[in-house]
Amino acid sequence: MKTKILVIEDDNSISELICMNLEAAGYEAFPILDGLEAERFLKALNGNDISLALVDVMLPGKDGFALMEDLQRVSIPVIYLTAKGDVLSKVQGLKSGAEDYIVKPFEVLELLVRIEKVLERTGKSRVAIQIKDVVINLKEHSVTKSGEKISLKPMEFELLVTLASGKNIAFSREELLKRIWGTDYVGETRTVDVHIGQLRKKLGFHDVIRTISKTGYRLEDLE
Repeated sequence: MKTKILVIEDDNSISELICMNLEAAGYEAFPILDGLEAERFLKALNGNDISLALVDVMLPGKDGFALMEDLQRVSIPVIYLTAKGDVLSKVQGLKSGAEDYIVKPFEVLELLVRIEKVLERTGKSRVAIQIKDVVINLKEHSVTKSGEKISLKPMEFELLVTLASGKNIAFSREELLKRIWGTDYVGETRTVDVHIGQLRKKLGFHDVIRTISKTGYRLEDLE
């Protein structure tokens, strides 16, 4: 079952872009374009299978800050997405109970990383990610292919999870080095290439993990 995320954003083009990237990354997105519409949706919510809400602050009808009470009532964590980058707005958003506060414009990769961190912190993170016949169990740190366990080294596993969490998004070698090996790593980007080669071989992912010319790599899962 996919992790469900509300996207409460009144700019239709921004909403569509966010939803498209969430869907590409393996989430299920529910766009809402108006604050009052969001309020009605939350009041009518039967049960709570929504894991997170991305909320614009400046919404028509009812602003994002005012929606916090409705979201907290149904225990949905919030990340504010807003053009209001002043310190007072950030403080207000975080003090009201938001898990994070991202100022527009932002990079899609940054948004996906922050989403993953909030889901982990709030206990709503995905248990597993599936790509074709490969299942990545995030809690058990295990990988199976067609039901058979595949042995991966720690860095291979972290690299696979990073690529799979940002499905269909290109990562530069430098970004992968920084995220997996850390900012203090002094080796070459060749390290990433070697680990990618091992993942392709062990998982049969030669056509799944694509090399992006002059950039890095992208894990493609268009099913």
